[in-house]
Amino acid sequence: MEYIIGVDIGTTSTKVILYDDHGTQLARANNGYQLYQDAAGMAEEDPDAIYQAVLTGIATVVGAGGIAPTAIAGLSFSAAMHSLLLVDAHLQPLTRLMTWADTRARGAVATIQRTIASTDFFAHVPIPAHPMTPLAKLMWLHHRRPDLLQQAHYVLGIKEYILARLTGQLVEDYSIASATGLMDVRSLSWYPAALSLAGVRLDQLPPLVDTGYQLHGLTPAAVQATGLSPQVTVVVGASDGVLSNLGLGAINPGAAAINIGTSGAVRVMTDRPLVAPHHDLFTYYLAPHQWVVGGATSNGGNVLQWLQTALFPQLPGAAAQVGSTSTATLLRALANIPAGAAGLLFVPYLHGARAPLWDANARAAFHGLNAEHSRLHMARAALEGVAYNLKRVLATVINVTGPVTTVAAAGGFARSPLWCGILASVLDGPLAIPQGVDSSARGAAMLGLRSLGVTTQPLIDNLQQHFQMVPPQSADVAVYAQLYPLWCQLVDQTRAVDDQLATFQTLHAGKAGAGDYHGQ
Repeated sequence: MEYIIGVDIGTTSTKVILYDDHGTQLARANNGYQLYQDAAGMAEEDPDAIYQAVLTGIATVVGAGGIAPTAIAGLSFSAAMHSLLLVDAHLQPLTRLMTWADTRARGAVATIQRTIASTDFFAHVPIPAHPMTPLAKLMWLHHRRPDLLQQAHYVLGIKEYILARLTGQLVEDYSIASATGLMDVRSLSWYPAALSLAGVRLDQLPPLVDTGYQLHGLTPAAVQATGLSPQVTVVVGASDGVLSNLGLGAINPGAAAINIGTSGAVRVMTDRPLVAPHHDLFTYYLAPHQWVVGGATSNGGNVLQWLQTALFPQLPGAAAQVGSTSTATLLRALANIPAGAAGLLFVPYLHGARAPLWDANARAAFHGLNAEHSRLHMARAALEGVAYNLKRVLATVINVTGPVTTVAAAGGFARSPLWCGILASVLDGPLAIPQGVDSSARGAAMLGLRSLGVTTQPLIDNLQQHFQMVPPQSADVAVYAQLYPLWCQLVDQTRAVDDQLATFQTLHAGKAGAGDYHGQ
């Protein structure tokens, strides 16, 4: 029997899970950290707090797993994409970590769009122009804080920082790099035109390696903090999105994966990098001959969290993460509200829009509100709005990859039968829900086992035996078939107003406006 730890460094927390080679979960830890939003568009985190969450999580599962630390063959990593961290030559952070949700680089998007329109840039770097990308963030920093870029010895994402702290070795995998806007997917190397646009040098970026690349030997400090053997193999791993597909078994043609965690995503596996003709989908690397085409949304479980704090503050722990007691209480109440929320629509762009619009200026809105609607109708409409947006993303993906025959879904939302039922009925097709919702951590473990030469077929077989099928409800399908076209029309017709409101909100956000830098 082989044992491996999958580490998933997420937006709001790090999940660490100890598995055996059949996919049985032996121990699990989940440790959160603060998201700093001190200014309009800011979404930053403390990289050292994330590192401590990783160490604590590993130590927890090593202590609780019931096996000797020397029996653990390896660690394998998943991480959220699009993060940016500037460090000095000693890996000391010069800034806080800018996450994917940070939109202060909106001003760089127009320049990227012009580059895409006038050159073959997108054929080499197939990721839509958006302030989430490290490319846009670096352009913004080059304009706002050129002194920081000059001080930076390295330009990293969170996974590269964590791996360097654990092992003393600095590398970046093709998967994370393919989501930066800086890597050429044709040559699997840093793209000179992108580096020039970003204002960074090649020597500021880590060497690129494949996702199965192994790092050998933990630092003495990491050994002491985690309880692991110094000889444990560390597999670099990949990004959370592509690993979710792997962890859900959605790796064959026609198999789609949908995640709703903090944000959301729709992804389909292909055997080569496909380029969306309208520049509205990403293409990310997983492994040789395994690429993912899809679109991510900025609004998923964070919409439900906003509902709890904004509309239902009286619930105990209303500001807690999705999955809390207050969430369960709210979702039970929403089950009594009929599909369609009595004709109330919600556009869920509380955090701007990624796919399918790729518009950081997009804003959220309720439409159709009347005196008969309650807060519960508003909450039901919000969950449906998230599902409508995912349906639109899936349609965009299908136009590039071809028909989808199965949809597997995971993320925190999968704990809710109500939300799963809403999504199944909006999509008018069954959802396959795994027994556990930690698909990215499982995918990291599978990739790690593959790197270590251990077959993953027993794990895949075990996974397929434990899917729960959530069917669409015919009456709800009919309701959503009427409302979805109206929702799409509403989104398209309000974009000009959204642009003006975004400008107004930026100008009136106080002294710490979108153009101010708030690093360390």
